[in-house]
Amino acid sequence: MVSLWRKIWKTPVVTEPFINSDAAAAIEALTRQVEAAAFARLGRSLHIRQVDAGSCNGCELEIGALNSPYYDLEQFGLHFVASPRHADCLLVTGPVTRNMADALRRTYEATPSPKIVVAVGDCAQNCGIFAGGYGVVGPVSAVIPVDIVVSGCPPAPRAILAGILAAMEKPR
Repeated sequence: MVSLWRKIWKTPVVTEPFINSDAAAAIEALTRQVEAAAFARLGRSLHIRQVDAGSCNGCELEIGALNSPYYDLEQFGLHFVASPRHADCLLVTGPVTRNMADALRRTYEATPSPKIVVAVGDCAQNCGIFAGGYGVVGPVSAVIPVDIVVSGCPPAPRAILAGILAAMEKPR
């Protein structure tokens, strides 16, 4: 019992540091820019469909963080939807596997125009560590047209937001 108490007292604090107000303000400004770009382009809020084409789920964790109370995309009019028929933007992660190539094509075709495709992560860009695998068709751009690639393994939620903004501001 004494050794446990010693260990507890010697262990430093391992929680994340408190976010400063400058970083929070920068994230809020970026999210408001995405909101404004969506209203300028679509006349309404942006609806996002996330598609996992065969990833390790690292990028999905970062995309999931966008829905956390810290980023809280819903308050800015950015919504994740369950159907590609309701989506304006596809966030595609991972290299495209043989099993997902047709499903990704059909998801792209089911998304109404004008649609935006954002390839999230290094695997979506160039297959990452999965390159050359027998079950890998290739990067997302080999299956469907891609507007913007967000690099990183995995990319931070802030980088994903910046990628969505760049795709929204890209001229059609």
